[in-house]
Amino acid sequence: MSESPNRPVRRRAFVLGGAAAAGTAALAGPLASAASAASFGWSDDGSNYVVDTGANLVFKVSKSNGDLTSLVYRGTEYQGYGGKNSHVESGLGASTVTITQSGTTILVSVAYGTLKHYYAARSGENNIYLWTGKADASVSATRYIVRVKAGLFLNDEPDSYTYAPTVIESADVFAKPDGQTRSKHFAKRRVIDYAAIGWTTGSVGLYIVRSHHEKASGGPFYRSLLRHQSADGGGLYEILYYGENQTEAERFGLQGPYVIAFTDGGTPSSSLYPGTLTTTWADSLGISGYVPASGRGRVAGVGISGRDTAYAYTVGLANPAAQYWGPARASDGWFSIGGVLPGTYTLTVFKGELAVHTTSVTVTAGATTTLNTIAVASSNDPANASAIWRIGTWDGTPAGFKNADLMTYAHPSDVRAAAWTGNVVIGGGSETASFPAYIWKDVNSGLLVYFKLTAAQAAAAHTLRIGVTTAYANGRPQVTVNSWVSSIPSPPTQPSTRSLTVGSYRGNNHTFTYSVPASAWLTDTSQYNVLRIDVVSGSGTTSYLSAGTSIDALDLLA
Repeated sequence: MSESPNRPVRRRAFVLGGAAAAGTAALAGPLASAASAASFGWSDDGSNYVVDTGANLVFKVSKSNGDLTSLVYRGTEYQGYGGKNSHVESGLGASTVTITQSGTTILVSVAYGTLKHYYAARSGENNIYLWTGKADASVSATRYIVRVKAGLFLNDEPDSYTYAPTVIESADVFAKPDGQTRSKHFAKRRVIDYAAIGWTTGSVGLYIVRSHHEKASGGPFYRSLLRHQSADGGGLYEILYYGENQTEAERFGLQGPYVIAFTDGGTPSSSLYPGTLTTTWADSLGISGYVPASGRGRVAGVGISGRDTAYAYTVGLANPAAQYWGPARASDGWFSIGGVLPGTYTLTVFKGELAVHTTSVTVTAGATTTLNTIAVASSNDPANASAIWRIGTWDGTPAGFKNADLMTYAHPSDVRAAAWTGNVVIGGGSETASFPAYIWKDVNSGLLVYFKLTAAQAAAAHTLRIGVTTAYANGRPQVTVNSWVSSIPSPPTQPSTRSLTVGSYRGNNHTFTYSVPASAWLTDTSQYNVLRIDVVSGSGTTSYLSAGTSIDALDLLA
């Protein structure tokens, strides 16, 4: 018995599709072995739709709420820990769930109010393709969690292991007896740094291949939780909007596909990765909000001049509806960004993570918008300004400062962190490595920088700059130079949630400037001038949750 391929199918207690769907499907994706597709199809066990991909994967989707309730690969059940299923957010609740089969594709559709979610299976593949569409904020966040049973994979990234005896912050950051810290938030990677996240035993791999994130928020350098393991199992995440440390408003619309992929132990096939994955087979499935490749355009640039070749450059596109990015070629700055929804975007050129050029670009469906060489003005890169002294590098990150690398996978209280104090003397040669990446009002406010000036330098006013990458609780620097005290600067717009303590320095880059008069300097050139940096704010609590900020660079201009 067969059904119309695009009509929702009611509950049936027998297999549909089967042999009729088999045999013609091209094998694609990371297959564990050359399995027969003769069993491809679906059935109804009363509570779930049961989908057999005809390879080595059988999965179940709850007919009541759209949860993924079973994930069996090569006869082993991988789904489930803590009595929870895999699902959007933390589970949607009562939903309308339907299933259709169209040739070699099975689509399960989940409707929960204005949210639409989809699972697709292809004959002969060990993959589940997922789309999630949000029309509004009626669901608080957008993420998908694959919940994996304990003991199936080794924990090869221990800093994200969430179980430890002592809770030290918000019930999600822990300390071990040896003083090391653990949290599911400690992901190390930015979105731009990974295509797939998962685990492998060497013979079986389970991964989430991320989507292109066009409807996510935060850009290419956003950091969020990716995976964790605890005593009762593990989780793999596709985070589209988490509401934590977000630098942009939430975007709405259809996001995907992202892919749950089983492999024979290796990483998933690169044909599944963002930018290379093609889903023409999904064009006619009726997925709400789906835009095929023919409805998208491309932006290409012949090059970028004015670059500092010591840094990687990224080109980003963003508007309220979508975001995209791509690398600029190291040799000449050439870039190409495809799969872009039609519209007008702000194009931003990033040196490292620091925006150094913006312009507007319009994308049309089925066409490539070609840009002539983009010239980054010298004045747009703060590193080009002549400085009497400089600590750090102007790249939009705290890289090089003390504890900067550790802070992407540890809490500031971690025993592995060097002391957060860090007074420095200019001219010693290790100023950046000695200066803390983060400054808090209640931890290490009042850092001192000692420096000498020549008579000519001391006779003139100078501009002092402090670049930051984010701030918590409106923390911002007030400076004192010898006996001269700056005014308190206004706080820039920054995320309102935790950042510095959950593995992320990514907020909105901002530069504070202070016009220091000549009268502030010491006239005795043999003496050190003293710069004091205090964090000020009326918000925050205590210790590492007091008002704080992350440092990009600081310098005194000539």
